[in-house]
Amino acid sequence: MTKEKYTYIVKCSDDTLYTGWTVSLKNRIKAHNSGKGAKYTRARRPVELVYYEVLSSKSEAMKREAAIKKLTRLKKLSLIEKHKKEGPNSK
Repeated sequence: MTKEKYTYIVKCSDDTLYTGWTVSLKNRIKAHNSGKGAKYTRARRPVELVYYEVLSSKSEAMKREAAIKKLTRLKKLSLIEKHKKEGPNSK
């Protein structure tokens, strides 16, 4: 059985957005909020999970992370809004 991978976006306390990938959303958000996550989020805590996608492989998750990071802030916010209405994997 393959463990699911996630690509996610968190909103930082300064209203910026951070995109990453993980195998455990719960643990990764906990790491970000304890200061043990990404260097970017350490000074921008707390973070709030605002978007995620479930993917089947590390490769897919990393590719999707890269694609999301290339989006403008406006397009990321649109993705987040669509996710709120339709749920995960509503690209």
